[in-house]
Amino acid sequence: MDRSASSTVQLRSRGVLTLPKALRDKYDLDEGDALHLVDVDGTFVLTPMQPVVPSLAREIERLREEAGCTTNELLTRLRDERAALTREHYGDPPDGERSGDGAEETESDPP
Repeated sequence: MDRSASSTVQLRSRGVLTLPKALRDKYDLDEGDALHLVDVDGTFVLTPMQPVVPSLAREIERLREEAGCTTNELLTRLRDERAALTREHYGDPPDGERSGDGAEETESDPP
């Protein structure tokens, strides 16, 4: 278990606060990284924000490679799954209507 670290920092002009180098290094923080600040009755909790989209994209790519499918195959499967879930939740669309995702063609649709 890591021991808690304690540091004294000074608020500078325009509200600039410098985090100690040891903490920046420990948590891989660089200039421009976002931090979330919560005020808990005068106790400030500062937490590094992890960008969700890049980590989510890496996880999707890992799973896609693990499954051995191409990006187009993955997108087709996602569209098919969305259409199936929509049908399961809302039922089949009325005759002649599309589901709105472009996955289904009707007789009036061009080939």
